[in-house]
Amino acid sequence: MTHLAKSDPKGRIFKDYEKLLNVTKDERFVTARHCMQSLWNVGVVGKKHQKLYLDGMEKRFKECAAEKNGHLIRYDILVSMRNVYNEVGDESIREKAQALIASEKDVKNQKKCAGVWKK
Repeated sequence: MTHLAKSDPKGRIFKDYEKLLNVTKDERFVTARHCMQSLWNVGVVGKKHQKLYLDGMEKRFKECAAEKNGHLIRYDILVSMRNVYNEVGDESIREKAQALIASEKDVKNQKKCAGVWKK
């Protein structure tokens, strides 16, 4: 579904993006993770899509801290953001990712997440 954002002149993704974010909370972790890993496709479509995507990723990053496997979700979010950055080259994405990494309280997880952006 995330790939459809590229060919959606009516902008339906703006109405359905919240539903996609909810799939990242699926009780089946594999399903949730696959959804998270594909959301970056929304962020590369255009500036409005990028803002929608980044706001959603920031929100999800903050709320997943207390969840089981929260560190994996956070890692996937940062990999996803890196994918968008690689496609569009917008420095504001890097800055937002660095801020999210800095907010990680666990030093081990913070280092792992920072590694995504050292490549």
